[in-house]
Amino acid sequence: MRGFVIAAASWFGTGFFPVASGTVGTLGAIPLYILLARMPLWLYLSTLVPFFFLASWVSGAAEREFGEKDSGKIVIDEVMGYLITMAGAPLNWQSILIGFLLFRFFDIVKVPPARYFDRQVKNGYGVVLDDVVAGIYACAGLHVALRFL
Repeated sequence: MRGFVIAAASWFGTGFFPVASGTVGTLGAIPLYILLARMPLWLYLSTLVPFFFLASWVSGAAEREFGEKDSGKIVIDEVMGYLITMAGAPLNWQSILIGFLLFRFFDIVKVPPARYFDRQVKNGYGVVLDDVVAGIYACAGLHVALRFL
């Protein structure tokens, strides 16, 4: 189980990148998005629910494994946030790029209530929920941006 937790939490090693592991982890989410984007939207969204619980459990287990709260090695939360960002977006390079940039922006800035979850909720759910909020903001921004392109 330890190997699964480390592999999933680090999104197959992207979390071990020495700088900007969250950015690299988000890049690692793109192939999963490309696979899921072919699904009907209702199924895509339905897939995010169990992924949220998996990501939260894995993040909590990885915190214990790494001995660090919200370790930079844990990037499955970025995967969750990016998948939310891309919900309902067309599968093309422009959407992928704009979604990536918007998600990274909102993940770094931590617009409320993301900052609350990041600072106050000290478990696997807290690790993931700030990225969920960033993903919701980024998704809204992506859909607005795509309207004007």
